Parts: sequence; C-alpha cells; structure tokens
Amino acid sequence: MHRFYIAPEDWNADALVLRESEVHHARDVLRLEPGERVVVFNGRGHEITAVITKVTREEIQLRKLHQARVPPLRCEITLAQAIPKGKNMDLIVQKAVELGVAKIAPIISDRTIVHLQEKEAVQKKSKWQQAAVEAAKQCGQNWLSMVQRPRKLKEFFATVEAGVSPASNPGMQPTRLPPQERGLDLRLIGSLQSDAVHLKRVLAEYECEHQSRPTSVLMCIGPEGDFTPAELNLARSHGCRPITLGPIILRVETAAIYCLSVLSYELLAEPL
Repeated sequence: MHRFYIAPEDWNADALVLRESEVHHARDVLRLEPGERVVVFNGRGHEITAVITKVTREEIQLRKLHQARVPPLRCEITLAQAIPKGKNMDLIVQKAVELGVAKIAPIISDRTIVHLQEKEAVQKKSKWQQAAVEAAKQCGQNWLSMVQRPRKLKEFFATVEAGVSPASNPGMQPTRLPPQERGLDLRLIGSLQSDAVHLKRVLAEYECEHQSRPTSVLMCIGPEGDFTPAELNLARSHGCRPITLGPIILRVETAAIYCLSVLSYELLAEPL
C-alpha cells in the first residue's frame, strides 16, 4: 500500500486528513480514489492503515482501519554532515533516513563550498526535511529523521552542550531538552589524521568500559578537503574521537553512507 506522512501536530487518529503535497501525490500522481486503502504515519512511531473516504482539491479524508506503533530504534544516531557541493546532500539525507538516523545536522564548515545566507539556510532545511519525508515513505521508516538548520560547527556544539534543541522555524525559541535526551554516549569524527583509530576498536572499547553498547551516537563527517585542523581540534575538545575510514580516501557522500552503515549494523540491528 502507498504510504503518506501526517505531521505530529496534525495527527488525529479519528479524523485523518492529507493536505498540501500529500494530496497532490495521492490524487494527481497516484490517482487514488475513495475506497482505496493507504498507510499513514506521523514520524513518531505511529502508523495507521486507513481507507480513503473523500477526495477534494484541498484535502483527502481517511477512516482508520488498523493502528500500530513501532518502538524507537535501539540507538539514536545524529549525523553532523558538512554540506557538500551539488546535490550530494540530498543523497546523504535520503540514505541517512534509510539507515535509521534520528537527526541530521547540516554543518557549514570553513571548507564548505556552499555558502548560505539565513533565508537560503531556512529554504535548504525545508527542502532536506521534505527529502527525509519522501525517503521515510519509501523505505517504511515510521520514525522520521529530523533535519536541523544549517549552522557552523561551533554553534552546533554549543547547542549540544547546552542541552537545547534548535528551533525548527525562524523566530521560534529553541527548546531545552530533558536530561535523558541531552547526552551523546559516543562522539565520533571522520579523520585523515594519523592518530585516527578504527570504528570497530572504538565500539569495542566503549562496550568493555560500559558493559553495554551506546544508545546515542554523534557522527561528524567533513566536507571536500576534510575539516580544518581548527575544526578537528574543536570537535576533539567536545569529546569527539577521530576514526579512520580505511586506507582509501572516500568521497563525502560515500564516507557518510559508510559510517552510517557500520553504525546501523552494529547498533540498530537486533542482536542474535
């Protein structure tokens, strides 16, 4: 069945309604009509199988048939990704969603080729969030990755240490996170420096020290040309361990997919 997204603030299990881009997709692209069944999700674990009852130009009304809830993934992964050139960020967002990332923080690094003004940053955030929605619809992911506003690495770490969640819209105040959501058990940064260690070793050392796997991980990936020494030192000062991605120098999008694939395999998959 086709899947559609309804934002949590609009989620009402007893009065489900598709609006805006979801209406266009269902009515104009898929040509769905009353009586057909679809699946809707709210990005916070809830999923409903529903039947279309009414189709208009502005909205599509649905009636609930069956409701289910998927628990959160075993580890909350945050990807802090320096914005690459071209459309590679779109690909990274898509693959990050498919690999179970909880948060995506686009980083404007000193070597980032793409320079964004405030208005452009807001537009890019909206565009990448929509890409995350489309990826979640396609891959059956009921926990939607949240894309944050693009910002400098220093600002990103400031919000992490302050325990605040960046405002999703301009003009809104950031919200302070509860204590259980502030921590990042393990902080990593991809590095070409000689002291970088393998991710497998880092995970093994963490498990040996804590007798458990991390439940929240930060993965920082640099731009073309890598982070500057100053940015690497900044990340280190905030607890990031430099990890090597092997002897072959990877493209930005490949590096992100590689790291997230390993973390997904090690931390998200159910143990045998």
